[in-house]
Amino acid sequence: MKRRFLDSKALSKLMKTAVNQSLEHVNESLPDYLMEHFKLIDKRTALWHIHFPPTIEALQKAKFRLKKEELFFLQLQLLKLKIARTDKFKGMVLKRTNLLNTFYQQHLPFDLTGAQKRVIKEIHADMASGEQMNRLVQGDVGSGKTIVAFISMLIAVASGTQSALMAPTEILATQHYEGLKPFADMMGVTIELLTGSTRKAKRRIIDETLRSGELKIIVGTHALLEDTVQFKLLGLAIVDEQHRFGVAQRAKLWNKNAGIYPHILVMTATPIPRTLAMTLYGDLDVSVIDELPAGRKPIQTFHMNDSGRLRVNGFIKKEIEKGRQVYIVYPLIEESETLDIKDLQDGYESICRAFPENHISIVHGRMKPEDKEFEMQRFIKNETQIMVATTVIEVGVNVPNASVMIIENAERFGLAQLHQLRGRVGRGAEQSYCILMSKEKLSKEGKVRMETMVRTNNGFEIADVDLKLRGPGDISGTQQSGVLDLLIADLATDGALLQAARDAAKRILERDPELAHPKNQPILRHINSLKKTTTNWGRIS
Repeated sequence: MKRRFLDSKALSKLMKTAVNQSLEHVNESLPDYLMEHFKLIDKRTALWHIHFPPTIEALQKAKFRLKKEELFFLQLQLLKLKIARTDKFKGMVLKRTNLLNTFYQQHLPFDLTGAQKRVIKEIHADMASGEQMNRLVQGDVGSGKTIVAFISMLIAVASGTQSALMAPTEILATQHYEGLKPFADMMGVTIELLTGSTRKAKRRIIDETLRSGELKIIVGTHALLEDTVQFKLLGLAIVDEQHRFGVAQRAKLWNKNAGIYPHILVMTATPIPRTLAMTLYGDLDVSVIDELPAGRKPIQTFHMNDSGRLRVNGFIKKEIEKGRQVYIVYPLIEESETLDIKDLQDGYESICRAFPENHISIVHGRMKPEDKEFEMQRFIKNETQIMVATTVIEVGVNVPNASVMIIENAERFGLAQLHQLRGRVGRGAEQSYCILMSKEKLSKEGKVRMETMVRTNNGFEIADVDLKLRGPGDISGTQQSGVLDLLIADLATDGALLQAARDAAKRILERDPELAHPKNQPILRHINSLKKTTTNWGRIS
């Protein structure tokens, strides 16, 4: 049997017939007033020109129309979720500021930045409004999110409720606890730490004092989610580095009270590009701490390869002689047969040979928590001058005396991770440095990453470059969200379109939240035709 092949003309005719038949079932989804406002062509024409554009200009207009529609309905649904949440889930009114004022006036050891003050006002307004707060606080490395969290807790405690702060790792939870305990003690507010390592006797006391209401602030890891952890009245739940928790895990914390929901504050030190934040967190209120505390010196960043190894070692020795400490981070714990990159075990031996007179700590993910903590404490106390580690130190390590961060095979890390690692230094008054070690030959993307890190310390600028390089689907934490399955719009390049679409959706819902007006019927029909999701995770961030 002979195969029959269509010539190009016949194939084109067949495709046009198929598309034409499909377009017969297409209904206009945007109202006339929106079409006129954005100068959009009709949907059928746009779909036809996407497949068979008569001119380049016609193709551009078709793309513009379809992108605008896609982004408009995405933002409309997110804003509707937000309205539904605030209508359905009323919040506790927490507005007493007597503890906050005492802390400001008598105990705060430094001046808050303008950005911190602005974010605290936004949080206080939410907690006092009678609506359940669902706010995301973004802040670059070292911008002072933890003190904002503590001041928010003081509002909750003064108003007669309890607060919980959940972090993804024991190191980070311990760091938060040790940072907050001196402040809590000054204020006479009880605070405890709960992790997987907490002993049973201590756990019993924590559980009892939480249930009685005697314990006001609890800091912990996933251990806070266990059923035995019950509160008398949880007023504020804070989730740090929230992208590291699954939505179901966050929901367990949200449901700790019977019948009344705590205010929710989620924090991230991974700056998120504005377009991505509006999409991923479009149903949350977003606050940005975009200002670093006064007196911080910008970290100086350099890119080196193996030919400069001796110079780097000489620089490390000079910094240690000044009394400073050094991090050296490796992408792998052990040697890989398939990857030609440096590993921690081999690197540790090399560093011991290069710095025989210095004490060295080693920290990686396969160590027991108590062993990691022991090594961390040695470094914190300056008993060791060099810490050899994997990315386990990416968050939650605060050693002001550490002034140098060396990242081996830096080309193997994403921009966000490089920025997080760099943020482990620069926490004291002394000048700090980050040295990116890489192979001599780099890919085009690798070169862009190295150049970006050397050029800027601004986390939000770095996040924008990261978005352009990797696309939204690969940015940390976004895998949990289905809202990024865009067909034609691109969050890396369509920021202005996204903002205009969100503004339009917001205006429409402010005037007609139920979309009941006859002129909005095309919008309502289209929304009703979309696939419904079974669980509204949006209400718990």
